[in-house]
Amino acid sequence: MVRAPVYPLAQQLIQTLQERGYRDTAPRRALARVIAGKDRHFAAEELRNELPHLGRATIYRSLKLLVEAGVVCRVLLEDGNLHYQLSHRGHHHHLLCVECGASQDLVGCDVEGMLKQAAALHNFQLNGHWLEVYGRCQTCVAKDEASPAQVS
Repeated sequence: MVRAPVYPLAQQLIQTLQERGYRDTAPRRALARVIAGKDRHFAAEELRNELPHLGRATIYRSLKLLVEAGVVCRVLLEDGNLHYQLSHRGHHHHLLCVECGASQDLVGCDVEGMLKQAAALHNFQLNGHWLEVYGRCQTCVAKDEASPAQVS
């Protein structure tokens, strides 16, 4: 008897949706397997290309549910494109390399106090925030330092 491979992370994504009252469907399982296999951020359209049998609405609805559940997070790239990635932690931000596209979670939100002060100053009710930090990762910086300087 041949058993289907076990996808523990994909199953966790499906379980999270079930705990929130959503059904376990074949399209959600397929999407969860593809997402679980990602090791970096991805666009919804990439999922569409990998799962051409799933409708665009199904993919976007499922992504929205996974983001609301906190197991997938949105990543806004410097060029304005919205990507997603697995989120293994609670509230966090991202350090995004503008050269190679690598992302790293930035845990610990030291801006919370400043934002609360600014909101209070303007009589504004703060519901949340989203912060992306753009720059160059250690690998890309090291590449530049290792390459000889160009002469003009």
